[in-house]
Amino acid sequence: MERCKALPVSVPCPRLLSKLYAFCAAVDFEIFRADLTAALAYSDGAQGGRPPFDPVMTFKILVIQAANNLSDERTEFLINDRLSFMRFLGLSLSDPVPDARTIWLFREKLTKAGVIKTLFDRFDAALRTKGYIAMSGQIVDASLIAVPKQLNTDDRRRRSRKMLWGGGEDIASIVADVNRWSAPCKS
Repeated sequence: MERCKALPVSVPCPRLLSKLYAFCAAVDFEIFRADLTAALAYSDGAQGGRPPFDPVMTFKILVIQAANNLSDERTEFLINDRLSFMRFLGLSLSDPVPDARTIWLFREKLTKAGVIKTLFDRFDAALRTKGYIAMSGQIVDASLIAVPKQLNTDDRRRRSRKMLWGGGEDIASIVADVNRWSAPCKS
């Protein structure tokens, strides 16, 4: 539970940070280490390569994902973006963060080993013993984008097709139409 002690005791009440703090206060994540280590079966590192991320920290990433309904890519971005996530995971600003592929591979290894449901059941049970009910939420990322207004009327489209494909059209009406649509807007 050492990594969770980085979270402040008095939280200024953003719901997300207080949820993460509640997870830390309610669950000793070290109880998952033995099961995670056995399920992942990491090599001893004799062949070289980058050492794996701490399995308990990576399991906490899965908890963040489940609690907030996040994709792997979005999770990677938010861990880099939010100090509350970094604090929950015990990371500093200079620590490497698992990328989306690493998060996906971690989840897949746990799924193939058949332990992911057991781990989350134990996590839920630990929360229930402390008086919490685990519920997933959602971080909403919404943008409003104005949809361009359709300026072509049926009549204008017909005239444009006639012009392109050789239908006779009086040039004065075409010029008037162009001037009408290209005139500056009145404020």
